[in-house]
Amino acid sequence: MKILGIDPGMAIVGYGLIEYDNNKIKLTASGSIRTSKNCKDEERLLDIFNDMCTIIENYKPDCVSVEKLYFFKNQKTIIPVAEARGTILTAIQKYNIPIFEYTPMEVKQVLTGYGRATKKEVEDMVKITLETHDLPKLDDTVDAIAIAICHSRQLKFL
Repeated sequence: MKILGIDPGMAIVGYGLIEYDNNKIKLTASGSIRTSKNCKDEERLLDIFNDMCTIIENYKPDCVSVEKLYFFKNQKTIIPVAEARGTILTAIQKYNIPIFEYTPMEVKQVLTGYGRATKKEVEDMVKITLETHDLPKLDDTVDAIAIAICHSRQLKFL
């Protein structure tokens, strides 16, 4: 099963594609969609939509797990991030792919056993799960991989 994890954002959208088979997880692709602050929001959203469509067409995931917004510390970025997330969900729905949503706290709980784990603790569990010492440098991409892994661990409950 191919699971695409998405960490939404207006400036950066992280993504990570894992293959889950018989409790084995392999990272097959990861990266980010970046938009320019110099462009209008509607142009940035269109870039996100088009790039998400390309990612979906290239990798053909069986399902997509997306970070769910539940609380935001920075009031200036909540609306742009919500708009980007809506654009991402629309792109996924265009291909009629099942969508699963997880809050950051749920991802942390599933990966580390503690819902208030630090970014470093989550990153360490991603490394252990993938049996690697090397992860992408961008936090958004690592978060997306963590979201995909979270979903793989929830499959037995669905």
